[in-house]
Amino acid sequence: MLNVGGRFTRFIVRGFATKIDEIGSLVNKNKVVVFMKGVPEEPRCGFSNAVVQVLRMHGVTYDAYDVLKDEELRQGIKDFSKWPTIPQVYINGDFVGGCDILIEMHRNGELIEELKKAGIKSALLEKEESSQSGSTKSKE
Repeated sequence: MLNVGGRFTRFIVRGFATKIDEIGSLVNKNKVVVFMKGVPEEPRCGFSNAVVQVLRMHGVTYDAYDVLKDEELRQGIKDFSKWPTIPQVYINGDFVGGCDILIEMHRNGELIEELKKAGIKSALLEKEESSQSGSTKSKE
């Protein structure tokens, strides 16, 4: 029995649009935003944990949203990005990807460049610079 009347349909569309608008606001709220299972202090899946670890290595401050607490958010972020999996990482309001993509960007140095575009200096870059200046001093 599917009787979807005009009024009910408008409610669904309006509700969906509102969630998409809310997600758009969340994505742009901070330079780096992660939609994940769990929270950074307690990730609830290995992929979310891997994203947290990569961002921690880079010393990135970010907003995180637990999709397990809100089914509308969980589905809404997938619709918003047109990406079927969680976690999802956004830098400067742009969808970067999920766990595999973030790890690959970390490995090949692209993540440092993306962070730099957003005005964020990676802690790994700072460590590299301090170790280089330390090795220069030891050679003198």
